[in-house]
Amino acid sequence: MLLTVDNITCQYGDQPVVAGMGFQVQRGEIVSLLGPSGCGKTTALRAIAGFEPLSAGHIELDGHVVSEPGHSLAPEARHIGMVFQDYALFPHLTVAENIAFGLRGVSPADRRETLHHMLDATGLHGLGARYPHELSGGQAQRVALARALAPKPLLLLMDEPFSNLDVELRERLSLEVRDILKAEGITGILVTHDQHEAFAVSDKIGVMQGGKILQWDTPYNLYHEPSHRFVADFVGQGEFLLGEVIGADSFQTELGVLKTDKACVDAIGRKVDVLFRPDDIIPDESGDILAKVVEKAFKGAEILYTLQLSSGSKLLSLFPSHRNHALGEQVRVRIDAQHLICFPHQD
Repeated sequence: MLLTVDNITCQYGDQPVVAGMGFQVQRGEIVSLLGPSGCGKTTALRAIAGFEPLSAGHIELDGHVVSEPGHSLAPEARHIGMVFQDYALFPHLTVAENIAFGLRGVSPADRRETLHHMLDATGLHGLGARYPHELSGGQAQRVALARALAPKPLLLLMDEPFSNLDVELRERLSLEVRDILKAEGITGILVTHDQHEAFAVSDKIGVMQGGKILQWDTPYNLYHEPSHRFVADFVGQGEFLLGEVIGADSFQTELGVLKTDKACVDAIGRKVDVLFRPDDIIPDESGDILAKVVEKAFKGAEILYTLQLSSGSKLLSLFPSHRNHALGEQVRVRIDAQHLICFPHQD
């Protein structure tokens, strides 16, 4: 295990910002701390980097305790790289000079070899003589990444590194960063509020709220098996329908009796909210569910429809984009859910 964050608490004055947080990262893993603004994810990252003291718990890196109450190893002694939202490049240095900045105590030959490798690995070959103001946003972020990776850190920390980029570039660069880190064998932690970034990059994700990790899991499990209602709402899209538990594995809803392979509430008669993802609701001209199109979002190969049932309840469904239905049109769908997740009903 490369990193262990054990029950840490960080606070500003008397106000805890991170409260009893813990997780582990194996060598070569890429993980994310995902959550809304103010949930404590950046504070947790700064604590790992050595910029925030702990009031409880400890952080262990590569078998050594680097932070605990009353003791904190200096950031420069942790062998950690960091990539920031604003790139933090030196404007008076070239791309090559920026990347090589952290290579102190390295022979000129090793310095040149590392620089050439980083330029090639990050797709910056031929740009070494340019200055930051001559670069696009994506190129500048690659320079920041190359500079952080050049000293071969034990761990790379990335704080909202793509948030200044447009959506298309953000998605493409996040995949490129994952490929680079995997190829270099670098362990990474990404802080983001964007689930698409976290899903594209991460082996594991910690969804945070109120200074705590609510669920630490794979992207697949966070989407299909959220353990908290907040996680279900924050990760992916979906709608809840009211149901009533009528058996250990079944509940009654306005769509009929539905079964699940995962018991959600053990009390017969308990009201629950059943989560339906867009991929649970399948377009089918012979389907037994009739609904009205009230919203639509074109996504290229697919169209995301918001469908309203006769009761007023809503569902989301993905249709092939050639099935272009107008607002107000009635469509037929069916349920095709491998397993359904439900939570205690909220009024």
